[in-house]
Amino acid sequence: RRVMVAARALLFWALVYSYCGVCACIAGLRLLWSIGRRPGETFRWVVRENPPACLNDPSLGTHCYVRIKDSGLRFHYVAAGERGKPLMLLLHGFPEFWYSWRHQLREFKSEYRVVALDLRGYGETDAPPHKENYKLDCLIADIKDILESLGYNKCVLIGHDWGGMIAWLVAICYPEMVTKLIVVNFPHPSVFTEYILRHPSQLIKSGYYFFFQMPWFPEFMFTLNDFKVLKSLFTSQATGIGRKGCRLTAEDIEAYLYVFSQPGALTGPINHYRTLFSCLPLQHHEVIMPTLLLWGERDAFMEVEMAEITRIYVKNHFRLTILSEASHWLQQDQPDIVNKLIWTFLKEETKRKRE
Repeated sequence: RRVMVAARALLFWALVYSYCGVCACIAGLRLLWSIGRRPGETFRWVVRENPPACLNDPSLGTHCYVRIKDSGLRFHYVAAGERGKPLMLLLHGFPEFWYSWRHQLREFKSEYRVVALDLRGYGETDAPPHKENYKLDCLIADIKDILESLGYNKCVLIGHDWGGMIAWLVAICYPEMVTKLIVVNFPHPSVFTEYILRHPSQLIKSGYYFFFQMPWFPEFMFTLNDFKVLKSLFTSQATGIGRKGCRLTAEDIEAYLYVFSQPGALTGPINHYRTLFSCLPLQHHEVIMPTLLLWGERDAFMEVEMAEITRIYVKNHFRLTILSEASHWLQQDQPDIVNKLIWTFLKEETKRKRE
């Protein structure tokens, strides 16, 4: 049996590093193509000196900071709604930051203390220099410590993309701290790890996970042509918000460029992925609180089949809603629909408890 376990581990890491090499070769070819076509533009990188006005819009809430005692890190977040109201904690994905929750900050502040966090390494939150500081255990502990530092012992937890991964893990490891779990476009982590090994199509879509294992080169590729990759992620026909979605404005795009164009701003976010394969698979799986999973069917990075499989890991009320015309960036793509679905889920659970 030990030989089998060792053989599987060897094959797994061979797959990881082989695919990492393939992704690096593809990125290198794209770089050469760009240099050949427009050499002067390829290495142009503009650091935005001043934040666009939308990042200081008072309707979104107040910019706050909290320092965690154990890690010593200072976290930045934007909070809306009165203190003392139930906490709704929002965890963004990659490559995003607190601003991706702007529509939810405005929507739910009437009944919740809504906190949109900059995760470890993102935006104005501290970014430890070593990739070991971004292991899943550290990211999970961050959420627990932040919750306590904010003066709460439980919350409604909402996560999108990589923030969804963290939200699932917090719900699994600290179920007493999560009253309701809402995840946007990310399956249960066990579903993801099992599915990706059995479906080459998802392996290809998740190629950036492998590409990000390389040092410095992924960050470099993001800066080319003044962050063309970053812009296209949100706006291109292949990966961006769909035709019927709420497209990002020029100022929204500038907000992302302002944050990620700062020197070193991409290393922390990409470090989240550099320790991932050493932390999976999970030892514990079950989610015991009511759970809502929202999914944009036109997601260019996650196959929708994983959403339904997630059901088997939730040992409580589970609701899945798939939006056919929505992209990966669901809470920005279809904010009105997403907000309505979240309200329905929250009020539905409150009514069920009363009955």
